[in-house]
Parts: sequence; C-alpha cells; structure tokens
Amino acid sequence: MQAFTLETTVARPRELVYDYLADVAHHPEFLDHFLKEWHMTREETFGLGAGGRFRAEVPFQRFPWGDWAIVQLEPPHRIVLHGRTGKFNRVRTLTVFELRAGPAGGTVVTVTVESRPRFASDRFLDTLGRRAVRRRWGAALRRLRRILEEDRDRGTRATIAGGPRKPATSTRPPVTHV
Repeated sequence: MQAFTLETTVARPRELVYDYLADVAHHPEFLDHFLKEWHMTREETFGLGAGGRFRAEVPFQRFPWGDWAIVQLEPPHRIVLHGRTGKFNRVRTLTVFELRAGPAGGTVVTVTVESRPRFASDRFLDTLGRRAVRRRWGAALRRLRRILEEDRDRGTRATIAGGPRKPATSTRPPVTHV
C-alpha cells in the first residue's frame, strides 16, 4: 500500500502525548474499532521492543492477524512501529507517529501508515482495503484526541493475561512450618 499520512491536533503537551503513544497497551483504546483482540507480546508494554498482536477488521482480508512492535523512539518527537500481517505474516507494515509543538501548547500528531506486500495477490488485496484503512485511521486519530483532551471514548485497554506479576527470584522462600 502506498503510504498515507493523517494529522490531528491535541490540546495536550507533547510529552504527555508521547508517553501515551509509547505505551503499546494504550493503542487498543483508540484503535479497537478496527484492530480487535489485542494481546501484548511481552509484559513491559512501554518503550523499545514493546508490541502487540491483533486481528484487523479490514475489507477483503482473508488473513486478518497482524502484529507490531516499537523499534525506534526519539523522545518526545517520534515513535516507529514495524510489523507484519497477511498470509504467513509476509506483508510488512510501518507505522510512524511524529509529534511536534502545536498552537497554544498543544501537540500536532502525524501518523504515517505504510504496508509492503510481497506478492501480486497481496498487493491486489491491499489496494482493495486501502480506503477503509485510511478512513479507520482517521477515526482513530479523532478518538485519540478525545481520549487525551476529554478523557472519553476510550476503548478497552489491553492487559497481560494471568493477572498481576510478581518479581522473579532465584531463591526459595523461607520455610515457615515447625
């Protein structure tokens, strides 16, 4: 898919917006209208290497599962996510969030989305769903703005299965029985 770029202005400081986007567990909150069934790929959901797996509801997608992970961070300016989707995960994806100072202390959020289909069949299906993907990313940016400015319209935040984690230890617990 040819890359497309969308933009919105959020009336919040750039550092706050950056911190929100750098935590992949927040992404389902504004993307769950078309990226469903999120699973985090590791316990630490913030920073380099953090990622998620999801099912995309996009027209003409026979293999809807995809994933992405943060591969580059430039605080508080840029977040780059690489991923894969499609049959056998052969379609590479690139998503870039760029943040710059906006009017009145706000933040201009620009997202660039690109996919690189490997085969002609993948390119054909990609072009069929391109318009819908672009429209859904536009809705996602509007939801992001509402979440950060008004704290409303949140989707479900992704969690790690199994409940709270305990720190790992290499020693046995003390014996408490007599």
